[in-house]
Amino acid sequence: MSQKIVIQTRINAPKSLVWETYTQPQHVMGWNFADPSWHCPHAENDLRTGGRYMARMEARDGSYGFDFEAIYTEVNLGERFTYEFGGRFATVDFKEAEGQTELTVTFDPENENPVELQRQGWQSILNNFKAYCESKTN
Repeated sequence: MSQKIVIQTRINAPKSLVWETYTQPQHVMGWNFADPSWHCPHAENDLRTGGRYMARMEARDGSYGFDFEAIYTEVNLGERFTYEFGGRFATVDFKEAEGQTELTVTFDPENENPVELQRQGWQSILNNFKAYCESKTN
């Protein structure tokens, strides 16, 4: 497997709100897409070791879509979790940083698309999450 990809952002919100908006299905549907032409019409999350995460991502025009599914391999509530998806792993860390929350996602790349394209796609989703989460602090 290639070297892991790391993306991150700093969110102007308390860690408890960042955790909630990242993990609760009703919030996941509000941010889990890289581009406004896409959306996430359905999400499920059983946030425990061995639990399943599923999010439907699709183009708003209905031309393409897919289900992203993962199984949690480690969960430290409010702090971090790791999940496995298709033989790959991702870890999401939540850290308080100077009154904000630093969110870091580390994941195994797949072999079909260039690493930089994968980094940009996942970072776009994370940027969308940041905007969504910060809108909840108002």
